[in-house]
Amino acid sequence: MLSVEGVTKTYRMGDVTVRALRGVTLQVQRGDFVAVMGSSGSGKSTLMNILGCLDVPTSGRYLLDGIDVSSYGDDDLADIRNRKIGFIFQSFNLVPRTRTIANVELPLAYAGMGRVQRRKRAVAALESVGMGNRIEHLPSELSGGQQQRVAVARAIVTNPPLILADEPTGNLDSRSTDDVLRIFSDLNAEGRTIVMITHEPDVAERAKRVIRLTDGRVVEDRRVAAVRDVRA
Repeated sequence: MLSVEGVTKTYRMGDVTVRALRGVTLQVQRGDFVAVMGSSGSGKSTLMNILGCLDVPTSGRYLLDGIDVSSYGDDDLADIRNRKIGFIFQSFNLVPRTRTIANVELPLAYAGMGRVQRRKRAVAALESVGMGNRIEHLPSELSGGQQQRVAVARAIVTNPPLILADEPTGNLDSRSTDDVLRIFSDLNAEGRTIVMITHEPDVAERAKRVIRLTDGRVVEDRRVAAVRDVRA
């Protein structure tokens, strides 16, 4: 589903050149569950931005479903992001003073879907993550774990085949982490491809595959020997 071929990314910061990615090559098959690890400055966030069509490589190619997205304009990239990719962030990024149901409806509103259909899809997404009884609540009335589950519902409401999660458990306690990772496992079992950035080794081991970056290069790419059942 994802093919990264010799990708580099270089930034200019005044007189300083920062080489965030240095010839990264990797493939992610449809239906995989990949954890990307690395210390601060390793390039993992830059890689995630490229995978999410939020940034483009300095050199090399990124193919999404066999299409080199570097040839796409901003409007086409926005359409790809809305149709094919669900984003989940550490800070939840829910709209304050906006009810849960309205937060989840947002991607559908951007896509031009009618109000009745939007609400039906949003309720179904919230119910799938165990938040069907919180649809009228504000983000401030929810715990961190509940807010992240709402964020997951918003990410999947458009039925995207790819989920990109940037430190999704970084602000959660251990119980809420288990809840979110269980949802990820269920989504993956349904056939969705998941790429998750994390700095927590125990979280990474819940994935099927672990990729480690150091100084903008892939230094480890391995399959997890046995996927742990988060229900245990």
